[in-house]
Amino acid sequence: MSTIYIDNKTYEVKQGKNLLEACLGLGIDVPYFCWHPALGSVGACRQCAVKVFKDENDTHGKLMMSCMENIKEGLRVSVADKTAQAFRSQVIEWLMTNHPHDCPVCDEGGSCHLQDMTVMTGHDYRRYHFKKRTYTNQYLGPFIHHEMNRCIQCYRCVRYYHDYAGGKDLNVFAAHNHVYFGREWDGVLQSPFSGNLAEVCPTGVFTDKTLREHYTRKWDLTTAPSVCQHCSVGCNTIAGERYEKVRCITNRFNSQINGYFLCDRGRFGYEFVNSANRITQPLVRHQAVEAVDEATLMGHMRKLLSGQTLIGIGSPRASVESNTALMQLVGRENFYQGISDNVGFIERRIVEVMQTGAVQPASLQDIQQSDAILVLGEDIWNTAPVMALSVRQSVLKTAAHQALEHNEGIPMWHDAAIHELVQHEKGFLANCTISASPLDEISTCVLRHAPDDLARLGFAIAHQLNGWLPRVLVDEDTLAYIIDIAVFLQQAKRPVIISGTSCYNEALIRAAFDIAVACKATGNEVRLAYVMPECNSMGLAMMQAPSFESAVLRTTREKNITAIVLENDLYRNVPALVADLFFNSVEHCIVLDSLNNPTTQQADILIPAATFAEGDGTLVNYEGRAQRFFQVFMPGHTTLRESWKWLLKMKAVRAGDTNNGVYHPEDVLAQAEQLLPQFAGISDSAPHHDFRINGQALPREPHRYSGRTAMLSNLAVSEPKPKQDDDSPFSFTMEGYPGMPPSPLIPFFWSPGWNSIQAVNKYQQEPGGALKNEQAGKLLFAYIPDAKPGYFKDIPEAFVVRNNKWLLFPQYHLFGSEELSAYAEGVRELSPEPYVALSANDAAQLGLGHGQTVTVKVFEQAYDLQVQIDSSLPNGLVLIPAGLQNMPVMNWNGYVSLIKGSGKP
Repeated sequence: MSTIYIDNKTYEVKQGKNLLEACLGLGIDVPYFCWHPALGSVGACRQCAVKVFKDENDTHGKLMMSCMENIKEGLRVSVADKTAQAFRSQVIEWLMTNHPHDCPVCDEGGSCHLQDMTVMTGHDYRRYHFKKRTYTNQYLGPFIHHEMNRCIQCYRCVRYYHDYAGGKDLNVFAAHNHVYFGREWDGVLQSPFSGNLAEVCPTGVFTDKTLREHYTRKWDLTTAPSVCQHCSVGCNTIAGERYEKVRCITNRFNSQINGYFLCDRGRFGYEFVNSANRITQPLVRHQAVEAVDEATLMGHMRKLLSGQTLIGIGSPRASVESNTALMQLVGRENFYQGISDNVGFIERRIVEVMQTGAVQPASLQDIQQSDAILVLGEDIWNTAPVMALSVRQSVLKTAAHQALEHNEGIPMWHDAAIHELVQHEKGFLANCTISASPLDEISTCVLRHAPDDLARLGFAIAHQLNGWLPRVLVDEDTLAYIIDIAVFLQQAKRPVIISGTSCYNEALIRAAFDIAVACKATGNEVRLAYVMPECNSMGLAMMQAPSFESAVLRTTREKNITAIVLENDLYRNVPALVADLFFNSVEHCIVLDSLNNPTTQQADILIPAATFAEGDGTLVNYEGRAQRFFQVFMPGHTTLRESWKWLLKMKAVRAGDTNNGVYHPEDVLAQAEQLLPQFAGISDSAPHHDFRINGQALPREPHRYSGRTAMLSNLAVSEPKPKQDDDSPFSFTMEGYPGMPPSPLIPFFWSPGWNSIQAVNKYQQEPGGALKNEQAGKLLFAYIPDAKPGYFKDIPEAFVVRNNKWLLFPQYHLFGSEELSAYAEGVRELSPEPYVALSANDAAQLGLGHGQTVTVKVFEQAYDLQVQIDSSLPNGLVLIPAGLQNMPVMNWNGYVSLIKGSGKP
C-alpha cells in the first residue's frame, strides 16, 4: 500500500495501479473516455487531467493525465484544482465540437457515458456554430448499428476489437479529427464478440441493432439478473423487457466468470423468447378443440397421472428445479436423462472425476490468470466462446508478464507500452483439436488428430509428467511436441487443462484428468475445465440418472407407460428412429416446453413452459457453479409458468391433494438437497424469495422508468396495480430499496452521475476487481488438496484410416448449432449452410472438389451436402455441422460412406 494525497486528504491505495483507477476506487469522480479496466491506459482522450505536485512545497504543479500516472508513495495531486477543471472542460468541448445534437433520438440517450462526463465536467453550453464534420455510416451486420458522426475518437472500439478480442476487420483510418472507425468496406463484423462494442463505446457510435429496432429507452426497461442459456459457461447477464417482450441482453459483471464481456450468441440469442413459435396455451390433442384452460387441462391430467406408470425425461436446458420436480413426480427410479448413452457416459465420467476433489475446476478468471494452457480435443471457440476469449487473455497477459520481468519500470496498466514491448510474443497455448480454430494463430503448439489419437497424446503428456504412468508409442515428431508441452506445463505456476464433450470421446476426459493430476504432483496450482453441451448439462449429469436409451428399452418391454418429457427436443439428442420408437411405445406423452419442435408434435398433452425471461430457476455451469436467474416480466398468458410449478401441481393432482401448497425456488432446491446429497448447499446459491433490505424489496425498474400509465392508456388512464412476484426479492415497480443489493440480485448498474454501464465501477471493490460482497454462485464440487485418486491407465488404440469408410463427427458453429439462439433472426442470418468437410487427401481420392455434392447417410437418413475441403482435418474423418436447420445434432461418432453426387444439393 502507498500513502497518497488527493486535494490535501490522505489515502491508502494499492501499488501497481494508475491514479485514475485509484481515484475511482476511492469514490472520487474523474472523467475519462479512452481508459477501460479491461483495456488499460493509452492516454488518448486527455479527459482525465489532474494537477500533480512534486511535494508539499510545490504550489504550481503540472497537468498530467491521471490514467498515465503511476501510484507511488507520497504522490500529491489535485482533482479539484481550477486549472485542471478548466482543462477538462475544454477537452470535452473539443470532443463535442462535431458531435451532433441528437440525444433525443440516439440509442444511448440517457444511458450514455459521454452525457455523464459532459455533466461531470460542467460543459453545458455549446459555442461552436459552424458546419460539423459528417461521415457515411456502414452496414456492419445484423447485430451492430454504426453512427460515426457521434464519434469522439477515444479509440476504445479498435483497442477492444483488435487487441483484446483479436478481430481483424475493424480498424481506424485517416488521422487528426477525421479518423474513421469501421471496416474497409461495408460488411458483417467477423468477430463473434462484436456485440461488446455497444458497451465498450462511450457514445452512440456502435449500438445494439436489435434493441434499436424496438426503439426502447434503456431506462424504460424492466430488468432482472439472469444467466445465459446458450452454453455451459454460465455468463451473467441482465435481461431487459418492455411490453412483455425481451428487448436486449447486456453484460452483468462477475469477476469469476464473464467479467465485462459476452459472446454474440449470448447477447443476441434472446429472441427465441419473442418467437412466433412459442407455446402459449395448453393443448389436449385428439379432441375437437385442442386449446384448453387450466381447469380442463388438470381434468385430463388426472386421468393420465393415475393408474399408469410414469416415467420422466429430463433436460440439460431445464433448470435444476424443474428436473428435480420431475424426479419427485415420477420417482427417482423412473427418471431418465434426455440424452444419448454416449453423451451420458461421458458426462458421468466428468462428474465422477470432479467429485474426487483432486483438481480444482477452472473458472474463467482462473483461465485468464493462468500461465500455460492445454486444450485437448475441444473446439472452445464454438462450444464455449467466452472461455476462448479468456484463453486469449491468458496468452497475452503471460507474454506481458514475461516481458516485464526484465522491464520493471513499466506497469501492467500501461497498455501502449506493453504492446510496444511484447510485439508478437505470446504465452503458452497448446491447441490440440480435430480441425482448425481461430485460436491457432495465438497458439504455441497446434496439433490435429482424430479423438482417439488426441487422447493418446494426452496420456503421453501425462507419462512425461509422471514416468510411472504407461508409455504411449508415438512418432518422433509428435514426441517432440509432447515433450515441449510437458515441459511448459511442469514449469508453469498456474496451468489449466481444458477438454470437453464435443468429440464424444470418453478417453479424452480421462487423459485430461491424468494430465491435471500429474501436474498437481509437481507442486503447481493446476486447474481443470470440461466444457459441457448445454446450459444445465452439469446439473442434469449430477443427478446420475440413466440415459434416454434406457427409457426406450423399458417402454418397449412394459405397457401402460405415460411419459413426461421436460423441455427437451429428443430428436436433437438421439437418432430420429430411436425417438420414434420411444413415442410409438408409450401409451401417453405429456410434453412441457416453450417452443414448438418435433418432440412437441408427439405430445398428447402439451403444456406451455416459461423461458428464463418469464420464470425463476437455477443452472449449474461447467465448473459446478450453481447460479440463479430471475424472472424479468410476468407474461400475460396466465398458463405460461415455470415447468417446476406445473410439475408440482401435477404431483398434487396425482396424490389427490387439492391444496397444492406454495413453493418457491429455494424450497424445490432444498428438496433436491434431500433427494440428492451431491447438491448440498445449492439452495443458498442466491438470496431467498423473502430477502429484504430495510424491509424493502428490490425494484426491477430504474427510478427514471416512464410510461406506467401511458402504456395502457387505451384501456384506462389510471395506473394499474403492480404485478406481484412471490418467488424472488424483486418487485415489478421502480419503488423499493434504492441502494446496492447483493451481487446476485443486481438488476441494473446505476449510480448518481453514472447512468451508463460504466456505473459498474461504483459496484466494485476496485475498478476491474470483484463486486462488493460478491457472491459468484455456489460451487458444488469441493476441492480436497490431499486427495490422491488413481490415474486412468486404459489407453485407446491408435486411429486407423479405413477404406471407403469415414469416421463422422459433428462440427459445432457458434451461430446455428445451439437450439434456442437459432430462433434469433440475426443468428439465423450468420449460420452457415449445411456442408460436409473432408481432408484434401480424402477429397482427392474421391475425385471431389470444393462445392461439389456428396451424399452422406446418417441415422438411416441421407443428406446431399456440398463439400468443403479442410486442409487441417486428419485423413479418415468427416465433419458435418451440428444442429443446423434440417440437420441432426449428431451426438455420437460412427463410420459412414460417401457417395459422390452429380448435381447441387
